Amino acid sequence: MADKKTEMKNIRNLGIIAHIDAGKTTTTEGILYRTGLSHKIGAVHDGETTTDWMAQERERGITIVAASVTCFWKGNQINIIDTPGHIDFTVEVERSLRVLDGACVVFDGKMGVESQSETVWRQADKYEVPRICFINKINQTGGDFYKSLESIHNRLSKRAFPVHLPIGFEQSINGLVDLVEMKAYTYKEFADKQLVEAEIPADMMDQVKKYRSLLIENAVAEDEIILERYFEVGEEGLSVDEIKQAIRTAVLSGKFFAVTGGDGRGVVVEKVLDMVNDYLPSPLDRGSTWGTHPKNGDKVERQPNEDQPFAALAFKITTDPFVGKLAYFRVYSGKIEAGSYILNSSTGERERVGRIVRLQADKRADVSEIGAGDIAAIVGLKGTTTGHTLCDQGNPIVLESITFPEPPVSIAIEPKTKADQEKMGIALQRLAEEDPTFRIRVDDETGQTIISGMGELHLEILVDRMKREFNVEANIGQPQVAYRETIRKDGVEVQGKFIRQSGGRGQYGDVWLRLSQNEAGKGFEFINAIKGGIVPSEYIKPVEEGIKEAMSNGVMAGYPVVDIKAELYDGSYHDVDSSEMAFKIAGSMALQEGVKKASPVILEPIMKVVVVTPESFMGDVIGDLNSKRGRIESMEDLPGGIKEIMAFVPLGEMFGYTTNLRSTTQGRASSSMELDHYADVPNNVAEAIIAKAGK
Repeated sequence: MADKKTEMKNIRNLGIIAHIDAGKTTTTEGILYRTGLSHKIGAVHDGETTTDWMAQERERGITIVAASVTCFWKGNQINIIDTPGHIDFTVEVERSLRVLDGACVVFDGKMGVESQSETVWRQADKYEVPRICFINKINQTGGDFYKSLESIHNRLSKRAFPVHLPIGFEQSINGLVDLVEMKAYTYKEFADKQLVEAEIPADMMDQVKKYRSLLIENAVAEDEIILERYFEVGEEGLSVDEIKQAIRTAVLSGKFFAVTGGDGRGVVVEKVLDMVNDYLPSPLDRGSTWGTHPKNGDKVERQPNEDQPFAALAFKITTDPFVGKLAYFRVYSGKIEAGSYILNSSTGERERVGRIVRLQADKRADVSEIGAGDIAAIVGLKGTTTGHTLCDQGNPIVLESITFPEPPVSIAIEPKTKADQEKMGIALQRLAEEDPTFRIRVDDETGQTIISGMGELHLEILVDRMKREFNVEANIGQPQVAYRETIRKDGVEVQGKFIRQSGGRGQYGDVWLRLSQNEAGKGFEFINAIKGGIVPSEYIKPVEEGIKEAMSNGVMAGYPVVDIKAELYDGSYHDVDSSEMAFKIAGSMALQEGVKKASPVILEPIMKVVVVTPESFMGDVIGDLNSKRGRIESMEDLPGGIKEIMAFVPLGEMFGYTTNLRSTTQGRASSSMELDHYADVPNNVAEAIIAKAGK
C-alpha cells in the first residue's frame, strides 16, 4: 500500500500511449498540473516537462524512456507511465503495457490515426489492456474531432464511442457536452481553472441525441443486468450511474473504447481524469495473475490482495547517478517491506530489498512498504533485470516474462582513448541492463565491439548517454544490417562423424540429422527421434548444443542461421571413445554440411515505412522508395492535402533516410519505420553480402 488511505479498488495503473508528437507528454503535464503535482504546465518544446527529464529528451522534444509518476484525483491514486512514441523505443511501450491495467491512447486531432498509433494499439491488444481514447489538439487549425473518430473506426475499431462531444470547431472550441450526464461544460480560455456547467447548445441537440443513443445502445450490450433494465425502461429511464456502470463493463471487456477530445494542456484534462476513474480497471478488476512453479512447472494462481504471498514483476531497470540501480516493479499479490529479503525466481537468487521508492519521474520519495496492485521501484537489487519475477521465498512463482524483438541495426564502437576502454565496457553493460533491445557482442574475427539496437536513433541516443552519464567518448562505424541465414529445402539428410585417434583414448561421435525449414520467426527446433539407444541419452543434449553453436555462424556469409528444424534420427557410438565433446562436434559438423545441401539463403530485415508528405512531393517520395527496392503497400489521403504512404523497404537501403527525406521535401515530410519481417535477399544483393563477408 503506497498509502494507507488508498484501497486497491481506488488504484489505477495507467499508460499514456500514442504516435510520436500526438501530445502524450503534454497531456501528462496537464494531468500533473490538474492533480496539483506541478504548479505549471511544462512545454515539451521548452524542455520543461516533468516526465521528459533526460537531457536528450529535452533537447530533442521526444520521450525516450517511460517515466513513472503518481498522482491523486477525487480519491483515486493514479500511477501514470508516459511512454515514448518513437518506434526505436518500442521496448518502453511493450514493457509498460505488460504491467499496466489500463491505457489512455492519445491521437493528434489534425492527423487522426497514424502509423505508430496502430503499433501501440496492437501492443495493447496483445496484453489485453482496456483503453480510453483522447483526441488531442482539436482546438488547433486543422483539428477535427469527427474526422479523427472516423479514422479510429476505419483503422482501429468500429467500437469506439464518444462520451463527450466538443462545443465549437478548431479555435472556437470552448467546452464539451457530456453525453452521460446530458450537461454542457464550458470555459473561456482552455487553461481556465475549472469548467463551468452550461446549457447544451440548441444547434447541437440532434447530434447529441444521436451519439448518446449510439453510446448507450452499444455499452448496455456488454452488461446483462443493465441490458435487461434498458429493455424495460429504455434509454431515458436509465440513471447516470447505470449508464456509467454499463460503459465501465464495456470498456473492461477490452472491445469497447470510450472517446473524448480537447487540448491536453487545458481544463478538459479533468474530464479525461474522470474517465480514468470511472471506466478504467483497478487491479481488482484485472483479477488473478497466473504463473508457474519454478521447480515442477505447475500453474500457480495469485489473487490481487495483500494476504496472498508476495509476487511482482520487474519491468524496467535504470541506473540512477545518485542512488545506483533502480528496479521498477509491479506488485500482483502480497506486500513487500523495505529491509526484507525476497526471491528472484527467474534466477533462483535471494535479493535484499534496500529502499523502496515511489517515483515522480526523476524525483523519488521513500516508502516503507508497497502492496498488491501498486507500482514502485527498489534501490539496490543486484541480479534483477527486466522481466524477472520477484516473490516470497517460501512461495516461489515465475510470472510470464516480456518478449522483445531482435535488434536489426548494428554498429562497431571503440573508445577514443585506451584509458576509456574499461569505462566503455562498464557503460555498455549498464545500458544493456536497462534496455533489453540493446545488445553487445565482440566480433571473433576483427575483435571489434559491435552494438545492436532498434534503429539509428536508438543507437545514437545510447552513444550520447555513454558520453554524458559515463564520460566515455567513443568512435562509431557505419550502421550494419543484422542479416540472417536459413534454408529453403526440406528433408535433407546428412551425417556428422567425428573420429580422432591420437594414441590412448580417442574421440568418436556419429550422428545423422534431417534438416527442414521451420515457420518464419519460429526459430530453432530440435527433434529427438532416436529409438533403441543407438545414440545414448547422455549424448543427445551435446548434439543439440553442437547444432546451436554451429547455427551462430552460417555457411554463406557467417550470419546466424534461423528458422530450421533439426531431427536427430540415427547415429552410432563407441563404448570407450565416445564423449559428450565428440557428439557436440559431430552435431556441429552435420549442421554445417546439411545447411550447404539445403539451398541456403540470406535473409534481410524488411521495414514497414510510413511517410507523411504534402501531396506536391508525393511523386518524389514514391520514386525514392521504389529506387530503394521498396514495395508501396498503400496510399491514404489525410486532411489538408497530406498523403500517407506505407511501404515495405529493406533496412539496408534505409540508413540516413530521415535526413534525405527532409532535404527532398524542404523539411515538410516525416517518416517512421519499424521491423516487419525478414525476407530472402535477391541474388545480386546476396553476392555483394558474401563478397563483403569474405566467405
